[in-house]
Amino acid sequence: MMKVTLKDGSFKEYDKAMNVYEIAADISEGLARVACAGELNGKVVDLRTEVNEDCSLNILTANDEGGLQTLRHTTAHVMAEAVKRLFPNAKCTIGPSIEDGFYYDFDAEPFSREDLDKIEAEMKKIIKEGHEIKRFTLPREEAIKFMQERNEPFKVELIEDLPEGAEISFYDQGGFVDLCAGPHLMSTKNIKAYKLISSSMAYWRGDSNKARLQRIYGTAFNKKEELTAYLDKLEDAKRRDHNRLGREMGLFTTVDVIGQGLPLFTPKGTKMIMKLQRWIEDLEDNEWGYVRTRTPLMAKADLYKISGHWDHYMDGMFILNKDDEDKETMALRPMTCPFQYYVYMNEQHSYRDLPYRMSETSTLFRNEDSGEMHGLTRVRQFTITEAHIILRPDQAEEELTRCTELAHYVMKTLGIDGDVTYRLSKWDPNNKKKYLGDDEYWNSTQQYLRDVMDKNGIAYTEADDEAAFYGPKIDIQAKNVYGKEDTMVTIQLDCASAENFGMYYIDQNGEKVRPWIIHRTSMGCYERTLAWLIEHYAGKFPTWLCPEQVRVLPISEKYADYAEKVRAELKKNGVDVTVDNRSEKIGFKIREARMAKLPYMLVVGQQEEEQGLVSVRSRFAGDEGQKPLADFVNQICEEIRTKEIRKEEVQEEAK
Repeated sequence: MMKVTLKDGSFKEYDKAMNVYEIAADISEGLARVACAGELNGKVVDLRTEVNEDCSLNILTANDEGGLQTLRHTTAHVMAEAVKRLFPNAKCTIGPSIEDGFYYDFDAEPFSREDLDKIEAEMKKIIKEGHEIKRFTLPREEAIKFMQERNEPFKVELIEDLPEGAEISFYDQGGFVDLCAGPHLMSTKNIKAYKLISSSMAYWRGDSNKARLQRIYGTAFNKKEELTAYLDKLEDAKRRDHNRLGREMGLFTTVDVIGQGLPLFTPKGTKMIMKLQRWIEDLEDNEWGYVRTRTPLMAKADLYKISGHWDHYMDGMFILNKDDEDKETMALRPMTCPFQYYVYMNEQHSYRDLPYRMSETSTLFRNEDSGEMHGLTRVRQFTITEAHIILRPDQAEEELTRCTELAHYVMKTLGIDGDVTYRLSKWDPNNKKKYLGDDEYWNSTQQYLRDVMDKNGIAYTEADDEAAFYGPKIDIQAKNVYGKEDTMVTIQLDCASAENFGMYYIDQNGEKVRPWIIHRTSMGCYERTLAWLIEHYAGKFPTWLCPEQVRVLPISEKYADYAEKVRAELKKNGVDVTVDNRSEKIGFKIREARMAKLPYMLVVGQQEEEQGLVSVRSRFAGDEGQKPLADFVNQICEEIRTKEIRKEEVQEEAK
């Protein structure tokens, strides 16, 4: 007798082997109809999986994560069949489910939006046909021959790369057969709500040296209402996408002749970055004990050989004169650390001088793959507030805590502290050539960072193979509007580099001792931060960050002089202000200022001029009435000084 324990603690007993679907049907015919997969002893399995011994079993529907992934994976296969019907020469590769849907890669010509619409229509036909999905296995050589006969070379390669003895399974949906480990639905007819989102280029197995493929992204849900809600969310994401909105607002642009990943910042975008930079530099220097350095943008290869970057990071560097024997081989810097080490070593330091905190607004260069670059989030040239703290080992806990506190303060001031997560980025013990140090070094330094975060009550995840080559990191992560995660702030513990550079301090006994090093940022690179802020605020930035904080709107040309007086008074107090002197109606000027997402508009006419007033309209409260000019100046200066994030209390008027 076989005992199957269900999710609610109840159990079923069977005197013979049963598959998951049969057990679901035995529980309830209704449950079987909506079943997508099973969770057998904690592992998601196909409904066709045979159960032949005591176990725990949970039947998964589309309301469960595992069930929804199965639904989406099956939808990806339906899409692949539709592609093959419409584009017979396309070659299939892989089509997994992902966080918000699925994708499938094809060796084919690029797909247009019209192509995607045609594929969707063909998918509808396939789903309506309602074919049963059947699973079967083949021995290795038969499986290879099977896919060779179908002229699917990528599938052949996948089979050849499977380990000896691996089960090679296929799924057949009405004659369309795909190599797949599953799980899948029992029939195509159970797919109800889906949408193909977009297409893009991808490389086979993520290798830029391999075939260029065409990737189709899609999503699927159990109910049309859920799909509609997701598509609405996606439309909002598109509206917030910094690569679109930042250009529309005139903050940055790119030019093909200059190059990919090399954005040009307009006066507006530059002003925002300068406000961030001045704030961070003053904050670090005046309140957190940093000294400022200025170091070269390039160096000889010798420097990077000492630091280890030449061996561990060469592919990410721009190298000059590499093949010219008559010239020194140089490289644009991908980081600031070795440069600042030599600032430290310019003079001798005792234990009393430590910690020695150096910070620099650094322009860095990294040779990113073209497929990885997007807007401002991943570029080839960027500017960062980078610092290195040279310290005694006994100071490490306090300094690491201070680094996390500074980062949190910066995130909170920007109003985005609720959007971040923390990650302990570790080495990969299976790829030791990629890193400096041995097991003991990495286990001890990783545990050190764990202890610091645990002691400070920081919730975090852990990730292998995300460390710097010289040490583990505390990474502060954030997602863009599409859910892609990037590192915003990093705090790295380095107990190895000092040895390479011969760095030391004199201890209380007069002995030379190797220091530890903390590599950290307080905000991250300015480009990525600006992208993040654009998306978070949908372009409606806090007043202190806005490149244009106030626009003065004279009712007519008669009040141009008073408008200029208002502008001059605000400018004298450090407010970024403009005057709209165009001979347009005041309603039109107001609408344009609102569309520009400005914090404040000051309307001025006869009464305002006679009494020294301004009529205040804000993004936050709408019509705020008339105020003495001096009162408004004091109000906005206080808002800017405190970096207040003022909430919107009224809905924006219809445009």
